[in-house]
Amino acid sequence: MAGGVHSQPEIQIQVHSRKGGNSVYPVEPATTTTASSGGPAFYREIKHFKKWFPWLIPSFVIVNVVTFLVTMYVNNCPHNSVSCYAGFLGRFSFQPFSENPLLGPSSTTLEKMGALDVNKVVREHQGWRLITCMWLHGGVFHLLANMLSLLVIGIRLEREFGFVRIGVLYIIAGLGGSLFSALFIKSNISVGASGALFGLLGSMLSELIINWTIYANKIAVLVTLVVIIIINLAVGLLPHVDNFAHIGGFVSGFLLGFVFLIRPQFGWVSQRYASRAYSTLAKPKFKMYQMVLWVVSLILLIIGFTSGLVMLFRGVDLNDHCSWCHYMSCLPTSRWSCNTEPVSCMSEQTSNQLTLTCSNSNKTRTYSLSNPSTSKIQGLCTQLCR
Repeated sequence: MAGGVHSQPEIQIQVHSRKGGNSVYPVEPATTTTASSGGPAFYREIKHFKKWFPWLIPSFVIVNVVTFLVTMYVNNCPHNSVSCYAGFLGRFSFQPFSENPLLGPSSTTLEKMGALDVNKVVREHQGWRLITCMWLHGGVFHLLANMLSLLVIGIRLEREFGFVRIGVLYIIAGLGGSLFSALFIKSNISVGASGALFGLLGSMLSELIINWTIYANKIAVLVTLVVIIIINLAVGLLPHVDNFAHIGGFVSGFLLGFVFLIRPQFGWVSQRYASRAYSTLAKPKFKMYQMVLWVVSLILLIIGFTSGLVMLFRGVDLNDHCSWCHYMSCLPTSRWSCNTEPVSCMSEQTSNQLTLTCSNSNKTRTYSLSNPSTSKIQGLCTQLCR
């Protein structure tokens, strides 16, 4: 024959370890040779399954750490409190353990920096607190736990799906956690990236479900993820943990995963990158179950966020409509109480002495102080009542 025989570009399937199991995705040849040439073929990942360099998640970690340092600088414990822990740190020293066992600032400082305070969100129209609270942390322990989790979970997802989708998912899931928390917790402030983190965890589960056909060892991966999720949500049943933010973030992330992390099917990918001369009957980009999950999740997200924001700014307290829902955030036992009522004190200033009486327990203590600041009085009140 006068002409050579042309071979159809072949889509190779590679297996990579991920999430404790194996994920498979195709690559296309960067150069092709005929079988007779005996030359090597080099392959590169196609764009639908490319690996991304993770930079956004580490940037989020840096922002959280810098924000915590700024918060501690503003807190200035030596100036605003009678006693501090780790006083050698100067204005970066921590509030007393009796006030904040997480090694961090006072609640007054956190509120000043943008903590989620429902009264300020609703009555003073400070809706931005639904976002800013995600970047604040109650202490060193709180910060370390969240940032380590963010690095472990977030970097994997960003490497697989890129900074745009994971960044948007992180922010929206965090907003969902803040919104759900604000509908139940009315008398305390809330801070932390836990809602956004649970959103990433939820998106890992939904991503596995919507891309079910391309994974190996899928049952083992599914069981592992479910166990991790159950354990983390169970920890939220302890006192002083905002499990409503965890639940809201998880549900938001779970639905967002169906929307943002959907992958095309191998048949469509193979056909797209193969020579047109060898293309056969057109194959759909996504399977029907993928499209159904995508549409349903998008509708639920729109309805959920819209109705949640409307209820929040109308001052709705979901505890009035669900008598048992408070158990989702704290389960009382013989070892601890779930009473999280805010503390308050009666103060009396005479000469150089300040007398405080805790309204919750009627404890009274006198301090040698003249003209103490409001933040210092609030800090002393917190120590007295706890």
